[in-house]
Amino acid sequence: MVLKIDFNSDEAIYIQLRNQIIMGIATDRIREGDTLPSVRQMAEYVGINMHTVNKAYSVLRQEGFVKLDRRKGAVVSLDVDKIQAMEELRQNLDVVLACGICKNISRSEVHQLVDMIYDTYTRGNPECSGDEE
Repeated sequence: MVLKIDFNSDEAIYIQLRNQIIMGIATDRIREGDTLPSVRQMAEYVGINMHTVNKAYSVLRQEGFVKLDRRKGAVVSLDVDKIQAMEELRQNLDVVLACGICKNISRSEVHQLVDMIYDTYTRGNPECSGDEE
């Protein structure tokens, strides 16, 4: 598992770790059923405090990306609630798009960027192929 944590970033390390794991799932580098490293192993691998890893894993559990099992640890288990996921995506996009509009980024530039990013995360899943509406 390759993780890119920026220790100089203003973004909290547990959020960076969470985001890296989600991106790993989206690109199929991490698959459903995979067990993530133990809290201790991940902390040593990344060079961070175990409490930070525990917080990232807890957030991933709350968001439905992993299940915590006493014997296996954190196991990727996607709990898909599409309606809730769409609402969360809409809320996140609201601010991002407002920033883009303030910086004169056009609708077509946004669409082009979204398509480019989306294509990097389609995991061979026919439901992720895009053209559903």
